[in-house]
Amino acid sequence: MATIPSFPGRQDMLRVARSTTDITGQLLDTAGNITRIAINTLDPRDGSGPELLRVLRRTTAELAEASASPQAQEAFYRMVDTLTRLGASGAPLATHPVSEPAQALLTALGDGLLPVLDAVGPAVEEIAAVLGELTESASPLLPAAAGAAAGALLVLTPVIRVAAEVLRDSSPELRRIADALTSALAPLMPLQAALAERAATAGAGVVRTALPPLADLAEAAAATTKAARPLLIAGEELLVAGLEQLQPRLLTAVSRTGRLVRAVAVRVSAAVSPAAEHGVVVAVTPA
Repeated sequence: MATIPSFPGRQDMLRVARSTTDITGQLLDTAGNITRIAINTLDPRDGSGPELLRVLRRTTAELAEASASPQAQEAFYRMVDTLTRLGASGAPLATHPVSEPAQALLTALGDGLLPVLDAVGPAVEEIAAVLGELTESASPLLPAAAGAAAGALLVLTPVIRVAAEVLRDSSPELRRIADALTSALAPLMPLQAALAERAATAGAGVVRTALPPLADLAEAAAATTKAARPLLIAGEELLVAGLEQLQPRLLTAVSRTGRLVRAVAVRVSAAVSPAAEHGVVVAVTPA
């Protein structure tokens, strides 16, 4: 005979009621915050609210029209087909015996890489900032680089087309080459596997033997670096001071070279100008 469960006690009822009250209060506070956000966003006093609604309406209308186009429908179909194939092939992969070592490898890599990522994080952020500044500074060179790349592609296009035609016409010979290589290499694969296993065993022994001396060498190098740190800092200061002293001279030499090259270019242009312009004489004296 089934037993009749006992009614909850007074303490249990009070705890449930108190928890329900707290949850209800949090939900009401959240609803109030959302309401205030909506009011502040759609406040019609400065016209920002109606303008935001108009922009949202136009944007959603354009998105709806774009999503109904044949190109968008084809893209959606391909996305769904890709996801379906991934789902169909992902289930066997999840239960495949190879998945367990792969998961263990990913776990080990994650555990080992997290401290490294934490250590190099500030350096990576600084490098990213510097690369951004470098890219912005080098932006005037981008059109020239794009033009050079476009010219190179135009030059390579006939070569690639001819190579494709040659390969397409030579497909039987290529198939014969592939069959010959396969028949020649197939008997060697077991021997290569055995040799690879022996090499791995020997390499593991060499690594085990070499690690203690390498650790001693690293400790000695670290101690030497710490001892020679004042000399290294002094050498760096001397190098920087020398560069600072050479900077004005280098700038002067570069400026003079630029003026000389400009003067030579003007003279060459005047020398090769058409005969109709022989009355114009250009003379530039380098400073």
